[in-house]
Amino acid sequence: MKTYKPHIIGALIILIAGFGFWFFNSWGELEKPAIQIDQDITAIGRSKTFNITFTDRKSGLRNSSVNIAQDNQTQVLSSLNYTDSVTKESNVSVTIDPAAMKLHEGPATINISATDNSLWKNETTLAIQANIDFVPPQIFLLTSTNNINPGGTCVILYRTSKPVVASGVKVENNFSPGYATMVSDKPCLISYFSIPADARHGGTTIKVIARDQAGNESSVALPTLIRKKKFRSDKMTLSENFLQQKMPEFQSHNPALQGKTPIETFMYVNTKLREENDAAIREICKTSNPRQLWEGTFLRMKDAAPMALFGDKRKYQSQGKVVGESVHMGVDLASTANAPVEAANNGIVAYAGYLGIYGNFVMIDHGFGFFTIYGHLNSIDVKKGQEVKKGDVIAHTGSTGLAGGDHLHFGMLIGGQFVNPQEWWDAHWIADNVTKKMAVSL
Repeated sequence: MKTYKPHIIGALIILIAGFGFWFFNSWGELEKPAIQIDQDITAIGRSKTFNITFTDRKSGLRNSSVNIAQDNQTQVLSSLNYTDSVTKESNVSVTIDPAAMKLHEGPATINISATDNSLWKNETTLAIQANIDFVPPQIFLLTSTNNINPGGTCVILYRTSKPVVASGVKVENNFSPGYATMVSDKPCLISYFSIPADARHGGTTIKVIARDQAGNESSVALPTLIRKKKFRSDKMTLSENFLQQKMPEFQSHNPALQGKTPIETFMYVNTKLREENDAAIREICKTSNPRQLWEGTFLRMKDAAPMALFGDKRKYQSQGKVVGESVHMGVDLASTANAPVEAANNGIVAYAGYLGIYGNFVMIDHGFGFFTIYGHLNSIDVKKGQEVKKGDVIAHTGSTGLAGGDHLHFGMLIGGQFVNPQEWWDAHWIADNVTKKMAVSL
């Protein structure tokens, strides 16, 4: 009887195992191709473009197809054969134009399939039920009177004729989203939005927009009366003492500023750093609690004198020359040094830390896209994500950031845009411009 040496048997086992590994990871693999769609396609409007990624990492793709069927009529949107046998991934862009394809409103089925190059021709198929919809949502305004101050806030209520995936108010190029709420025990949408400080009646475009799941969009002009308002202008001389004391703080936080002169550092801080900081604040504003967290008038810092107001236009001078400009987008309040700073209203801390020109900085989300900010702080007593109540001590005043002395820079933002906080300190303004609107009968 013939016997085989152990090393020959071992080699055969390794050979068989290797062949099996290759076979079941290539030609003989059992996995089906993967199909990934980059967006929801269950609703199709007047035109819909979407991307599909077909993937098979083992034997590769053999073919892929996309079609749409309605009333037993099928139209091919894409059909590809991958003859090279090595295509592992294919990205396909598909456009559905219902009018050109003579599709009508109502249900349709989008069929997507892919087959691989394996011995078994593994196939993945998707049948997605879609609805063809050409009708944009109607917008019904529930607040007909809207008197607004430049740099101020406005709130409106509205309904739509059908569910929408996005809606809100667009003021020129600034968009403030709408949020679902209940008024008089009935559902509607609410949007808080801001008006630029330089807005003028008849010269500012304001409209409410709404977009449904199919991508159909509608808009209506919002009736408004923009009042007249003047803002102060001032010239500020940058003393050598101020520059020598404050600019090293920014140089320590930004190595690129090291070696720059104090005035060069200031010019960078007042332009590029200011823009970066305000962009960071607007980015935070994109995520807001979808319900109202605040109640009643907002608190103003106790026993504090206003040092600068919202909308103040500043020109900075050094050695008799103008070296920069800015618009003050908050109210500066000064009390005693290291004075306690209270949360102006109920909310959730959205930011707590250092932020450039604002120094030690806290930002509170009050819901519906409404935020308050607290800058130039000496110390911070809260953390991001912490819930706070109106009157809770969240920090103490200081002179961090671009501040010439101990004070609080207090600001408000609506839809990512700065607004005048003084309105929200006024109970009568809130009653006339917010509370009475919320009492509308639907």
